[in-house]
Amino acid sequence: MAKVRLEITKGDEIRYISHLDYSRTVERALRRANVPVAYSEGFNPHMKVAYASALAVGIASSAEYVDIELTEEIPLNDFLARVMPQLPAGISVNRARYINPKTPALMATVNLAAYEIRAPLPLAAAPAALASLARFHDAPVAPYVKESPKGRREVDVKQYLAGPVQAVTTGDVLRLAVEVKITKVGSVKPGEVLECLVRQFGLPVEPMAAVIDRTGLYICDGAVRLTPLDV
Repeated sequence: MAKVRLEITKGDEIRYISHLDYSRTVERALRRANVPVAYSEGFNPHMKVAYASALAVGIASSAEYVDIELTEEIPLNDFLARVMPQLPAGISVNRARYINPKTPALMATVNLAAYEIRAPLPLAAAPAALASLARFHDAPVAPYVKESPKGRREVDVKQYLAGPVQAVTTGDVLRLAVEVKITKVGSVKPGEVLECLVRQFGLPVEPMAAVIDRTGLYICDGAVRLTPLDV
């Protein structure tokens, strides 16, 4: 058995497909590439392919991570030469390497996600936007009501942020850099951070007009920050 870890993209071309469709697309590419992917046992066997963290519909990414178990190790260049031509527009391989098959699962180790949020903002509204962010940073808590099929619950958005929200205005666009902790007890979505900023702190943007990209996934241990391919 062998395990290969890939850093792949979810580009603008497929921004609006679900994570399930995204994973199915990767699996179809692996099948067409005829690489020796391992399957689970049982009545309904499935490919042993595992992702770090599912992306919400509408969010693109420059760095997603996936582990693929193989029944045998083949040269990495051969693996990539077979797989890459089968991937559709929007999915490309940035980096790849074999890892120890006993390496902990991505979902068990990745604990930080970085995002960029871009929202239209009239130039005249830039001072008001920066003032809203200052109020957010000064506030002891930032309450937000999360809604799910299980009901409604209030969370403190700041509890899940790894640092201050960084803001830059470029022309008529506001760019926010947000780093979100992924914890065993939960997390928040970047869109929820934006909605909190708008509803609770008066950020003068329209959340529905925002474009969100995931710019990185990391394994953090104190001051040390690594990508899943650097461990």
